[in-house]
Amino acid sequence: MKNKRIGIIGAGPSGLAQIRAFEALQDQGYAMPEIICFEKQDNWGGMWNYSWRTGVGKYGEPLHGSMYKYLWSNGPKECLEFSDYSFDEHFKKPISSYPPRPVLFDYIQGRIKKSNARDYIRFDTCVRWVNFDEDTKKFNVILDDLKINKTYSEELDYLVVASGHFSTPNMPYFKGIENFPGTVMHAHDFRGADQFKDRNILLIGSSYSAEDIGVQCYKHGAKSVTLSYRTNPIGIDWPEGIKEFPLVTHFKGETAFFKDGTTENYDAVIMCTGYQHKFPFLPDELRLKTKNNLFPDHLYKGIFFNQLPQLIYLGMQDQYYTFNMFDAQAWVARDFMMNRLTLPTEAERRLDIDRWLERNDQLEGSLDNVDFQSDYIKDLLSLSDYPHFNVDRVAQMFKEWLQDKEDNILTYRDKTYQSVVTGTVAAQHHTDWMDELNDSKERYLYEAEEEEMISDRI
Repeated sequence: MKNKRIGIIGAGPSGLAQIRAFEALQDQGYAMPEIICFEKQDNWGGMWNYSWRTGVGKYGEPLHGSMYKYLWSNGPKECLEFSDYSFDEHFKKPISSYPPRPVLFDYIQGRIKKSNARDYIRFDTCVRWVNFDEDTKKFNVILDDLKINKTYSEELDYLVVASGHFSTPNMPYFKGIENFPGTVMHAHDFRGADQFKDRNILLIGSSYSAEDIGVQCYKHGAKSVTLSYRTNPIGIDWPEGIKEFPLVTHFKGETAFFKDGTTENYDAVIMCTGYQHKFPFLPDELRLKTKNNLFPDHLYKGIFFNQLPQLIYLGMQDQYYTFNMFDAQAWVARDFMMNRLTLPTEAERRLDIDRWLERNDQLEGSLDNVDFQSDYIKDLLSLSDYPHFNVDRVAQMFKEWLQDKEDNILTYRDKTYQSVVTGTVAAQHHTDWMDELNDSKERYLYEAEEEEMISDRI
């Protein structure tokens, strides 16, 4: 394996998971192949690497991240905890179940900083094109070093696509939107709720991003929030000031017209209309073509491109599980690349894919979705030595989380859960989420310690 060269596109949670998987094997005494990770941003973290920029980055490349200020985890941290690196190990004390973005980013970095991962990553490096040579069975990857404006190539034995699928927006058109006098943006370019204070905003879409951006804007002082759904409403008992209407049909000036005949005036429109799986650096025959769902077609075990298993995709599913799912995938992918796992024939792989797709088509709601992805995780864990965790308990937490949100969309982040890795029960955050307007790591961690000290003195 020393002579094998492995390329990883992206140093977000999936790409970092792949590096960590190899290092975990190295800890057991195995020789490492040559690993090169290409990251077009100037730091790791992928979506969690917040930037104030929108549109393009400092070198003119389309901006990857859709992260915004005041984002807090919208699911319990206990559902995404790394099996080999707990929150307790990182923070040295219990923290709440719903940390803000800087705290989660700190946690992601904590595990990888313990390793030599940065040595494998080429930052400010953009993948332009990939060819696969049928004779040599190798990939030729054309790259741009953005910092020095240099184009070069690398020959690789395996290619791991870990570039994510929440960075290329779906931007629909509605008649008259071009004459709307206020702000029009996609959720990808949303950077915080501050600018929408005292404004009437319309969010088009019924995804988690519409739900979260709507609640964030409400929390930070929007005058009113309307969510417009295409098929089904989110269906939550919204507080006064947030409502749902059927899909917009058209705009006239600042007025939005809805399918049910309702009309209202707005100051801003935010398209929460999802993202495309976009891989412009891959030729047509290697490109994953799928909508956002729990099991993309053409990927054996949701990982290996069936026509060419040397091409590996990580994190391409719609997600309940996140960090720990990326880990489970990365460990399986690593074992294949290290000749520790033999895949069945292409025809047998196709049958396995079809079985998962058939079950996927029969899912009837969020609870079914959780069970489906939980079974998928169990399948992955059976194929590698990734440290096992109680998947059934995590699934139950997801279901409790879904109910918490239904009970009260404004207070569910104040709930606490128990880690399946350490058994630790999360701490209650020092401030109710609706009253906490500061998402900094310092405020989140230091303030809790300060209050404990005051309490002790009393």
